[in-house]
Amino acid sequence: MSLFQIMKLPATVFYLIVINTMGYSSDLSKHTKAEWITEALSSLADSRYPHVKAIAWWNSNFDDTRLRIDSSQKSLKAYQKGIDLPIFTSKALISYKKLYPSSNGTIYHAAYPDFGGTEDNVTSVSIKTFETLAQKQLVWAYFSNNWFDQIKFPLSQVNTIHKNGKIPFIRLMPRSDFRKGGPDPLYTMQKIIDGKFDKALSEWALDAKKTEIPLLVEFGTEVNGDWFPWNGSYNGGGIKHLYGDKNKADGPERFRDAYRHIIDLFRSHGVDNITWFFHVDTFGEPKKSWNSIEKYYPGDKYIDWIGISVYGPQLKDEPYRSFVEIMDTIYPAVLKISDKPIAILELGITELE
Repeated sequence: MSLFQIMKLPATVFYLIVINTMGYSSDLSKHTKAEWITEALSSLADSRYPHVKAIAWWNSNFDDTRLRIDSSQKSLKAYQKGIDLPIFTSKALISYKKLYPSSNGTIYHAAYPDFGGTEDNVTSVSIKTFETLAQKQLVWAYFSNNWFDQIKFPLSQVNTIHKNGKIPFIRLMPRSDFRKGGPDPLYTMQKIIDGKFDKALSEWALDAKKTEIPLLVEFGTEVNGDWFPWNGSYNGGGIKHLYGDKNKADGPERFRDAYRHIIDLFRSHGVDNITWFFHVDTFGEPKKSWNSIEKYYPGDKYIDWIGISVYGPQLKDEPYRSFVEIMDTIYPAVLKISDKPIAILELGITELE
């Protein structure tokens, strides 16, 4: 979810002038979803962003966002043509149960293949439907492991994805319900750090280990976005004196340490079949210095891949930014914190016509 999922463009001349001075185009009629897709896939194919080693389309129509690749015939054809370029591959390099970038410089093709509104209704039909539409196989299928009722390993979903020949990618979502923003009444970063959920997390880890299936896992999707309760806003914000290092903002520091705690716990149980991702949004919110992505990063000793969300407009009245404009914002910021491989974990745009 990008910043523009939350902010809508007010219909005032003044605001339009401001937007235009920031480099946006307020006239969406000059742009199309097909155009955006073509630019995205061609710029990646041209190695404009050489650290990007995987992309995953967010194939969903949640809240009528029309993000699916088949939202129009033009968009579908643009995706099919772009993803057919030889740089995009469906073959993964797995070594010692971990995912590594392709050895020949290709980019993995993956997706969230429309697993429903809560992002966890994993079915073989959804996977096969997306691959039929894209005319290309997937490396992984991406889904959410919501902690609504309890922390439990999603064995059924993992088995379904694995049986379809894909790598299961699990988003650990520490939330009690599906609301946007605000602190969670149960799953705070401090409670995770304090070990309040260690028993359930240990069981999750051991269940994951038992599968012997290579798994991809991220904790705290788009952490720099305040539409999720694990964002620093709800875990200490920019205050520096109530937790940890007195020179660092408590909110991001608590997330960093909570993620480290989870990985350390998994390692203590000998779990060796998980590739760990750190996932941020391109724009983030709030626009505060303490909310910058490097403040949240657990470190290269913990993380294997950096994930980013890259969205064009998700509603027709949002300001337009091309894929290259967006990437030129987030790509150098990620390179400043790590040289780990980058995956565009959420890629999408709505229909603009």
